[in-house]
Amino acid sequence: MIRRKWPAAGVGVLLAALTAGLAFPTAAVAGEPTGQDAPQVDLVLDVSGSMRTRDIDGQSRMAAAKQAFNEVLDATPEEVELGIRTLGADYPGDDRKEGCKDTAQLYPVGPLDRTEAKTAVATLTPTGWTPIGPALLQAADDFKGGNGSKRIVLISDGEDTCAPLDPCEVAREIAAKGIGLTIDTLGLVPNAKLSRQLSCIAEATGGTYTSVEHQDELADRVNELVERAAEPVVTPVATEGAASCAKAPTLESGLYTDREEFGQQRWYRVDVPAGQELRASVSVAADRAVNPDYGVLLRAVTVHDREIVRGEATGNGRTDVLSTGLRYPKPERDDDDSDKPAAETVCLAVTNSFSPGSGVKTTPGLPLELTIDVVEGPGESSDVASFGLGRGWWLLGALVLTGFLAGLVWGWLSRWRFAVWRTH
Repeated sequence: MIRRKWPAAGVGVLLAALTAGLAFPTAAVAGEPTGQDAPQVDLVLDVSGSMRTRDIDGQSRMAAAKQAFNEVLDATPEEVELGIRTLGADYPGDDRKEGCKDTAQLYPVGPLDRTEAKTAVATLTPTGWTPIGPALLQAADDFKGGNGSKRIVLISDGEDTCAPLDPCEVAREIAAKGIGLTIDTLGLVPNAKLSRQLSCIAEATGGTYTSVEHQDELADRVNELVERAAEPVVTPVATEGAASCAKAPTLESGLYTDREEFGQQRWYRVDVPAGQELRASVSVAADRAVNPDYGVLLRAVTVHDREIVRGEATGNGRTDVLSTGLRYPKPERDDDDSDKPAAETVCLAVTNSFSPGSGVKTTPGLPLELTIDVVEGPGESSDVASFGLGRGWWLLGALVLTGFLAGLVWGWLSRWRFAVWRTH
């Protein structure tokens, strides 16, 4: 019995050792101190009367928002301090002046008690007006200070009803204070006027606008924004791509922003040393009404116009941001290559196939965000294309070899036992 179990036990020990070897370095990196105060997020939810409308997955907009909030509260990282503010939740009357004061802090920004926050959300009932501007003004004061990231996530199904206090101007005032506050917006209905207003609010503070029509989309997007708040704060560097590789700016590892016209192609250059790997990704946002069916293409090209690798993504009108990426490892130089340059200049070309909706301005261009990393390359450049396994091939090889040896031992034991049985 002991001999029969040895191969399985050996495989178990090997897997445990390999798993431990792979896991320990990750834990060490993740545990390093960040030196930042706790990130803070304030979720601002529209609870106006229109949230009673039943057009999200067969339920009311309010019910969908409550379900999404419960999922978000369960998934909020421990290090994030989260609060909830409402607008239009308390005043049911027709007095516009009173209705435009109707914003309250439902749950203060701070360490999250999930049960308490869920209980507070459960009490909400669609009631009154849509004072987005006043709500943003007060939400900006909900934060406790510190040098951690600060983010407002505004969720609404209609435009502000409290003009002349323009919420877009309020967002610009908040940005002008220089407190590093980002406002992301989500619209619950595909409405052109709402889209323009929420896009303007987001753009004023460097945030994003997303239109969602399903409860799971809402939960996923809010979760993504809350988790983004916990990431290290990185300030993008403004750059300007060129119309050709020869005139393109040379970029180093970092995060960059640019603007790209509809259907335009922008070029950038990156020097990749031998033995290093270029990792690049790009996102292009539709910050205005665009026609459905569009795409984004990112290509790595040599200075002689030979394509090396590409990444592409397509959309059909259900998302406002398209992202794609690529990887290119530059092999180490051989002794025979000593006369070749130590680094290769790689040209990155970003192309989009967005087209503007009727009457939409084409300038300025669409917001573009480019991430570039030049890192230590894999042992062999072919590893990257090894069916997605990369350096995991050595683990697969070890497991195959272990299985082969275990099979030989098991076969030998089976034959030996059969021979013993026949002799007796």
